[in-house]
Amino acid sequence: MAQDNLLRMKCTVCKQANYYTSKNKKLVERKLEYKKFCKWCKKHTPHKEARMTG
Repeated sequence: MAQDNLLRMKCTVCKQANYYTSKNKKLVERKLEYKKFCKWCKKHTPHKEARMTG
């Protein structure tokens, strides 16, 4: 996984960053959103693509 393509996935309920993924920016223009398990909420919640800091 290339470092420059790394994206952070953030829970829309508690705003915790739980997952990291990548996307092909040439083919996908919109922000990614997946329903994934949040260990903070302890349930499946929507996770959206968030900005990387640092």
